[in-house]
Amino acid sequence: MQETFDITTLIFLGLAVFVIWRLRSVLGQKTGNEQPPFDPFARRDPPPARPGAPAEDNVVRLPGAPGERAAGPKTPPADRWKGIAEPGTRIAQGLDDIARLEPAFDAQEFLGGAKAAYEMIVSAFAQGDRSTLKNLLSREVYDGFERAITEREKRGEKVETTFVSVDRAEIAGVEVRGSQGQVMVRFASKLITATRDATGAVVDGSPDTVVDVTDVWTFARTLASRDPNWLLVATEAGQ
Repeated sequence: MQETFDITTLIFLGLAVFVIWRLRSVLGQKTGNEQPPFDPFARRDPPPARPGAPAEDNVVRLPGAPGERAAGPKTPPADRWKGIAEPGTRIAQGLDDIARLEPAFDAQEFLGGAKAAYEMIVSAFAQGDRSTLKNLLSREVYDGFERAITEREKRGEKVETTFVSVDRAEIAGVEVRGSQGQVMVRFASKLITATRDATGAVVDGSPDTVVDVTDVWTFARTLASRDPNWLLVATEAGQ
């Protein structure tokens, strides 16, 4: 039994040596052309360009990447100012000038803001609210309003103003010089207004009468700036 075991063991040892020798002859010898271990984070050079292909035809650029050709400006529709200004008029051309500097400019939205500003400014002037006026007026216009309020206070007078309605707000003119934009807006409104002296007697207007008022106000701002606010820079009575 011991002899049988020894012969069997020798046979298996011989087979093991033979297998190891064959594996080494195939895999264990270096030829000088071996590839290094694969590193998934290693930086790799781009593959050579195909013959006749552009040098960067395998590069995918992100939107806005340097070197990407910007798309040309889209032609605005002819009726972009529908309900605001007729195509080809000076007002439409002025609005186009604004939109070239501020593509997102919305004339309807601007008029909505102008109407809100109109009511706020008229009410603030009647109440002597200098803080509100300072945020909505240019320095020159504010100084004029402030002087009128101060003179009224010296006389002991108070103004009562009630808006009945703002019937119409329409763009009456547009001008762009450099980055400065100005828009004239004609307001047609109905107001009840009366001025009382220190004794409470009415010295101007009537607390019971609705009057039609037309004003032309000019709003201005630096286009394409971070400050979105339009300021009142001029006022005049309209016709």
